[in-house]
Amino acid sequence: MSKKKFEGLVDFTVHSLKYKTQLTKKFINRKPYEAPNFNHVKSLIPGTVVEIFVKVGDHVKAGESIMLLEAMKMMNQITMPHDGKIKAIHVKQGDRIPKHQLMIELE
Repeated sequence: MSKKKFEGLVDFTVHSLKYKTQLTKKFINRKPYEAPNFNHVKSLIPGTVVEIFVKVGDHVKAGESIMLLEAMKMMNQITMPHDGKIKAIHVKQGDRIPKHQLMIELE
């Protein structure tokens, strides 16, 4: 086989078997996997920040309400995922935020 036939092919491993394949543009341009950071509170849906109930430095218990987000004409109460301290708030009242927007950082 000629070397030209294998141009543009990459090694791809599946269950310890190595294959030669050509990657699609969609695969090459995909967003790389990012391990979840449990100290980041991100928006699950786009919406508008109605009210923020915490300040930087506050100690908050798991389940306590930290903010109110209006999305699809519904008020969504954002609660603390675990006990912690508010490290930073990246949004303010009235902000329109997209999906996956970092809203609050925890310590």
